[in-house]
Amino acid sequence: MTDHFQPILFMLTAALCFTVMNMIALSVNHLPAFEIVFFRSIGTVVCAMFVLIRRGIPILGNNPKILIIRALVGLTSMVLYYKAIQIMPIGTAAALRYLSPFFAAGLAVIFLGERVKKLQWLFLAAAFAGVVLLKGFDSRLSLIGLVIILTSAFFSGVVYVIIRKIGDSEHPVVVVNYFLTVCTIISGIICLFHWQQPIGSEWLGLLSMGLFGYVAQVLMTRAMQAAETNLIVPFKYAEVVFTILFAWIIFQEQQSWVSLSGILIIVLALIGNVIVKGQKKN
Repeated sequence: MTDHFQPILFMLTAALCFTVMNMIALSVNHLPAFEIVFFRSIGTVVCAMFVLIRRGIPILGNNPKILIIRALVGLTSMVLYYKAIQIMPIGTAAALRYLSPFFAAGLAVIFLGERVKKLQWLFLAAAFAGVVLLKGFDSRLSLIGLVIILTSAFFSGVVYVIIRKIGDSEHPVVVVNYFLTVCTIISGIICLFHWQQPIGSEWLGLLSMGLFGYVAQVLMTRAMQAAETNLIVPFKYAEVVFTILFAWIIFQEQQSWVSLSGILIIVLALIGNVIVKGQKKN
């Protein structure tokens, strides 16, 4: 277990950084979603560009077309997520967005010829039950909100499949840089027509989102490089727990026991899916 302490710590710290980004986004959720995306993206682009130039890594990469497609899909997912947290509890949104691995599994069967184990279908059914529990008993989760966040999760699943297709042919920082450069350019252009001026300390929070995002991406990558996926990835879902806790402490966002039960079922189903997927066949 000692050998795994550092990668687990990296993943938990990454989850904490993602949570801080969530809290900043929640604090400025009166701003247009594309404006939040712009600030979240531009800070990370600066960090990524610095790393690429300093290490002499080719910025354009080897597969520009597929990298741009990955970026556009990721942008769609991100915008929908920030829109979702404006109309539903952020803890619920965080949990539902993490359904993306199930969408990825289904898409990988179709486009990559991968197989899904029987137990994974069981966990998918459990996750669906968690969604039904949330929708049926949390009046703050509207049908339009559910559609928006599930669409965000779907596009996030598409991102997983594209990255799997890219494999190790691209440096991780190149992939991140493409993604957030495209996000910065497109969201920046849209912001020109729908700009809403941040006030006071909102500027500091918005500008720091990119830094937290970059640190989270790097730590998550290092964690997954240092230990087995089925051991490390479950700790990524600590973001859901952190988000619910922070939203309760900072914004007094309440969750009923029924809603928490639905979220718990979803998270446990996700963890089970990761563990089963990582098991080798006898």
